[in-house]
Amino acid sequence: MSDTTAGLDAIENASVDELRSQQTEHMRDTLQRVYQHSSVYRQKFDQHGVHPDDFTQLEDLAKFPFTTKADLRDNYPFGMFCVPMDDIVRVHASSGTTGKPTVVGYTQQDIDAWAQVVARSIYAAGGRRNDKVHVSYGYGLFTGGLGAHYGAERLGCAVIPMSGGQTEKQVQLIHDFNPDIIMVTPSYMLNIADEIDRQGIDPKALKLRVGIFGAEPWTGSMREELEKRLAIDAVDIYGLSEVMGPGVAQECVESKDGPTIWEDHFYPEIINPESGDVLADGEEGELVFTNLQKQGMPMIRYRTRDLTRLLPGTSRTMRRMDKITGRSDDMLIIRGVNVFPTQIEEQILNVGGFAPHYLIEVERQGNLDQLSVQVEATDDSQENDARCKELQQKIKGLIGVSAHIKLQAAGSIPRSEGKAKRVIDRR
Repeated sequence: MSDTTAGLDAIENASVDELRSQQTEHMRDTLQRVYQHSSVYRQKFDQHGVHPDDFTQLEDLAKFPFTTKADLRDNYPFGMFCVPMDDIVRVHASSGTTGKPTVVGYTQQDIDAWAQVVARSIYAAGGRRNDKVHVSYGYGLFTGGLGAHYGAERLGCAVIPMSGGQTEKQVQLIHDFNPDIIMVTPSYMLNIADEIDRQGIDPKALKLRVGIFGAEPWTGSMREELEKRLAIDAVDIYGLSEVMGPGVAQECVESKDGPTIWEDHFYPEIINPESGDVLADGEEGELVFTNLQKQGMPMIRYRTRDLTRLLPGTSRTMRRMDKITGRSDDMLIIRGVNVFPTQIEEQILNVGGFAPHYLIEVERQGNLDQLSVQVEATDDSQENDARCKELQQKIKGLIGVSAHIKLQAAGSIPRSEGKAKRVIDRR
């Protein structure tokens, strides 16, 4: 980390004017660089009738075309790189996609910058030099494990590179090694919490104090569940491989009011997902990012498909993003109603008496869509039937669709060892 009296990089507390000036300079350089060194971007800009010289202020970015996941797949594997392959020191690829994966490349400068923003993120989450960090994100082509690993080492932490899976062993090492911080998906942390309970370990007796959770959307109710069960601070980290990996934004532990976007590296916009028009801060829409300092494969106006809004900075000068409410491409339309899995998750946790594991099923019977939600009760209470009815009423009243609630035996819903699969759409 940079040497400042507060332990922060200087830009984190710079004035808004200073930040915007730096962003404008980096944006201008990035647009020129991709136009000169990427045939893909040069063609996109030319077809759109725009040139890097047309950029003079940040508002001018709206003149430039979007980049989408389809662009990466169409130029698979290395067609989006903006430097010779000799300058690429690492290649990652996205997980969980159908067909060709989206491939990203990093120069040594990119790897160093990535480590820096993740170190900054861990510090913002409450981590400090000499903490032990248990990394349960997957290692390999997925950016989570190595991104967290290099950032923790950059901060000066001791890394326990466990990766995902082997839940019983995860808990054994958490108990024996006594890490201060765990970095993992929130859904898999629930799995770990179940195993902690099964082994009869008192979470309060563990040294673990912070969980840095990301790679999938999660709700405020999920935070309360994790903090209550594990006696930790649960904070949100945001990232995506196409833009960098984990560490694009991080929630500050002192405020827990949404991830702060590290705007000196990643310039955010919110757009109307239908029209592509840029929306004002505070309005909900699709999150778009442009890399400001990445060398190997900068993204220009990359459509993340994540739905959120930009909020003023609190703990830092830089703007925050609200919790992800869903994705513009995983939204379920059920009988004309837009439904996101996180909305149903919120109601399951609000009712009480249900484990935080669930499965949404959608199928078509005749001409009508049918929604069912599998849940697990935390006990054999006689109130479970009433709880199921209450959940059904909440989903109908607050989300606007009818759902059949299926109460399952404890432990029967598949647990996640990475990103949870919450929806089965059989239509």
